[in-house]
Amino acid sequence: MPGTEVKSISIYPLLLVNFIGTMGLSLVLPFLIFLVERFGGNALIYGIISSMYPFFQLIGSPLLGRWSDIYGRKKVLFLSQAGTLLSWIIFFIALFVPAVALADVNSGILGSFVITVPLLLIFLARGFDGLTGGNVSVSNAYIADITEDKDRSKNFGKMSVSTNLGFIVGPALAGILSVTIYGEALPVLAAILISLAGTILIALYVPESLRCGLQAQTDINAEKPSSGPEKPGGCPDISAVKKQKFRDVMDLEHIPYMFLIYFLIFLGFNTFYTAFPVHAANDLQWTIAELGFFFSFLSIMLVIVEGPLLSYVSKRYSDTFLIISGSIVLGSNFVLLSFGNTYLTYAAAVLFAVGNGFMWPSIQSMLSKLAGKENQGLVQGVSGSFVSIASILGLIGGGFIYELLGSGAFIVSAIIIFIVSLLSLRLPSFDLPRNISEETTINEQEH
Repeated sequence: MPGTEVKSISIYPLLLVNFIGTMGLSLVLPFLIFLVERFGGNALIYGIISSMYPFFQLIGSPLLGRWSDIYGRKKVLFLSQAGTLLSWIIFFIALFVPAVALADVNSGILGSFVITVPLLLIFLARGFDGLTGGNVSVSNAYIADITEDKDRSKNFGKMSVSTNLGFIVGPALAGILSVTIYGEALPVLAAILISLAGTILIALYVPESLRCGLQAQTDINAEKPSSGPEKPGGCPDISAVKKQKFRDVMDLEHIPYMFLIYFLIFLGFNTFYTAFPVHAANDLQWTIAELGFFFSFLSIMLVIVEGPLLSYVSKRYSDTFLIISGSIVLGSNFVLLSFGNTYLTYAAAVLFAVGNGFMWPSIQSMLSKLAGKENQGLVQGVSGSFVSIASILGLIGGGFIYELLGSGAFIVSAIIIFIVSLLSLRLPSFDLPRNISEETTINEQEH
């Protein structure tokens, strides 16, 4: 049977690749705000630099997702990882370029900052990584290829666990490496080596997840015409896939609504992601090591929630219940952050882990079910575009809002996530394939 081979593909090589990629990124996150300020930037510039990745991902993600439907997931994953490797090399070069001032800005609205050559190179590095950064959407499509509906929340949870394990090891390693005589150069060099390892792993150990390769589909097309999008043996019609346009995704039932939820979640997240490092450095007076320790603590909590805890609750509650309840808890975390107290900040981290750990894998599971088999790459790619738009607005807006409101920026994030909670109340009405979680919930209600 055509599906048998797919089901036999192990998820663990992809999880290892994801862990390596996340660890490489998180090596740089704890000191990026300090690096930006040293090269002349401020919170606004930090937000703009952070937004370069999603801005160019807006262009690259749908294209790479579509290519993965046509040419296979493995090739596109390799291309994406190779782009990440090159971007870290450019970033590394920026550390050794003289900080020549190109523009000096002193504004009551924008704040005071200086544009220097190293900042421009960092802009370039993050932008190039974003252009080839379809790895998340393609990885999600890969998981959908090899996973049955009843296991999707659990496997997307495993993907999140591998991400958060990377965020545990990366910041901790950054804190150790950054205090050496080599400063920030050693963590960035480590990110280069880690990205190289990820590229090699994809080439050697990640198998293709699509049931039919391009050549096999071409052979089928030549033998027998078909009026539908799927060929004999369960293979998508490659000519039909090639004719699909990005706007066709918006005609799929319930998909635009899911994209709206995606957009709002990342708008709230990225407002927080820009404001929090600046808040930690300026208001909480944390050092690089303290910031790295916090991110590691947060990631440990996420691993606990998205691993054993999510595996337990996903068997008893539906995706929609976990999305609604998780978003309420997540919004409450941002309210706690606004008080600017270290103890409350760590309490907020626990709520963040529970809320995000329940909500996010469940949303990914719902989207993959609604997308259907033949549209996984394209739908995941276009969802990446909505993520990119939200990230651009959130990252730049987060820096701007923090300059105006300080820790009040977290209240803005809370409001956005609470809106997600309200919108999620409609999700139970969506017609989804029934999985074991939903059946268990129904049985519990009946008894």
